[in-house]
Amino acid sequence: MAVLRASLGDPKLGQHNGLPVTVIVSTTLQQLQDKTGHGLTGGGSILPITEVIRLARHAYHYLPVFDQATGQALWLGRAKRIASADQRIVLHAKDRGCTAPGCTVPGYNTHVHHATTDWSDGGNTNIDDLTFACPQHNQLVETGGWSTRKLPNGDTQWIPPPQHHLPGTGTGTGTGTNTYHHPEKFLTDWQQP
Repeated sequence: MAVLRASLGDPKLGQHNGLPVTVIVSTTLQQLQDKTGHGLTGGGSILPITEVIRLARHAYHYLPVFDQATGQALWLGRAKRIASADQRIVLHAKDRGCTAPGCTVPGYNTHVHHATTDWSDGGNTNIDDLTFACPQHNQLVETGGWSTRKLPNGDTQWIPPPQHHLPGTGTGTGTGTNTYHHPEKFLTDWQQP
């Protein structure tokens, strides 16, 4: 068991979207300290906090900090087009999955998308401008006339082309964000991971 545990997370075992094949779970420090609540995996599964703690005993730990974070290369500017592993981990904790309205694709099956200005148009690979998009929705921005932008609260807004109609908007120029991966925004008794 010790040999198996030592090899988990080793890049030689394979990678998925730039990260070693591993389980990513998001939770809060308060839930860990209280030993109550839930964690949320990168695939969207809910785990009881006791299971999160059990899994974490032999895991590599990462701590994404969302306010004035320093120390990790999360702001790459024009130095690199592809998001770093650190950036993907932060997006797993923040976005959890594709940010297009109504999309249910979990973070494990997404691309990292430059939300405001695409790399080819001079955009930067900075964490505050990156978001998750599944291959289908990423392609809508590339060739389908859709655009995206970051809102002040950090959510990604998807803006369809003028001829498209988003359900529930009543106009042909509706915009939207995705709350599918964030049930805590609707459930008052949910303990946010």
